Amino acid sequence: MAGKRYFDYPMLFLVIFLICFGLVMIYSTSSYKSTVTYGNSYHWLLRQAVAIVLGAVAMVVCCKLDYRIIKSEKFGNGCYWASIVLLVLVLIIGAAKKGAVRWISIAGFQFQPSEVSKILVVIYLANRLSANAHKIRTFKDSIVIVLPTVPIIALIVTQNLSTALVVCSMIGVMLFVVSPKMKELMLTAGGGIILLFVYLLTANSYRNERVQIWLHPESHKKGFQTMQALYAIGSGGIFGKGLGQSMQKMGFIPESHNDMIFSIICEELGLFGAVCLILVFAALIWRMLLIAMNADELLGSLLVIGVITHIAMQVFVNIAVVTNTIPPTGIPLPFISYGGSSIFSTMIEMGIVLSVSRRIHLG
Repeated sequence: MAGKRYFDYPMLFLVIFLICFGLVMIYSTSSYKSTVTYGNSYHWLLRQAVAIVLGAVAMVVCCKLDYRIIKSEKFGNGCYWASIVLLVLVLIIGAAKKGAVRWISIAGFQFQPSEVSKILVVIYLANRLSANAHKIRTFKDSIVIVLPTVPIIALIVTQNLSTALVVCSMIGVMLFVVSPKMKELMLTAGGGIILLFVYLLTANSYRNERVQIWLHPESHKKGFQTMQALYAIGSGGIFGKGLGQSMQKMGFIPESHNDMIFSIICEELGLFGAVCLILVFAALIWRMLLIAMNADELLGSLLVIGVITHIAMQVFVNIAVVTNTIPPTGIPLPFISYGGSSIFSTMIEMGIVLSVSRRIHLG
């Protein structure tokens, strides 16, 4: 007799809570600038709400589908080439925004292919690793299995280094789960981190400038945003000034509803609110980890591990940037920061994880 099917309602509740909290904070952080710029306080809130509605439909569809439909080499290869095509299209017809070419614009609608590529890479690699896990015996086998992802990483690097690092982390962790050569993989990852820091410190580019901003935000001519974010965090104290009472969002922190939204959360809700939010993210990651550990097959576990790494890395990097723990870079806070491509892609990932949870048998 087959065991009872499982569905992770606690995870679904956490996702809904984060989405709703994100909408509240987007309105709180953007209402002033929206009123000044567009004459109404709901401009960015409504745009985010539209993306969430579309994301909710996609999440339900992904949740209802059996994730095992992707269990074919053709499907995995299709995801791989779709990712390559999207990233190449950015180079050819990409739309510039704030000095960076990372978007494709179609009929006035803009989206970031790099966000879609994260999902496609997870699907492709989960498919490839689950099909070939029994063949991975040496470190060379591990490298060969992920070698096809190098062109994707290279294309993302040309558009956004921080996103490329997130994708590298996803690939590395998924490989770490399958490969028996853990020591070699950890040494390779450590060497990669050291090389990255050497590059950032020696490169004669804007990336080196960002390191200088990180080291000396108080004296660097472009350290204004970092200092204002730190002022916001410090002025919030333990319990904050109250929802909607931030001063730094009044033009002091540019685009405060985007990557720097965590600083406004600290200012309005204080250290208590910030810690609570981090604990909610930790609970979400824990729920997904339980799903990965109990998935009915390796493919499902790898899909969830890829999503976990994505969410965990973006939460860590975003908060670290806002608190000036690492050099400034553009990474949104999942579910919270404004961004249609980000929330839509993240909700699809949640649908995939919930689909994996539905295949778990109890008893």
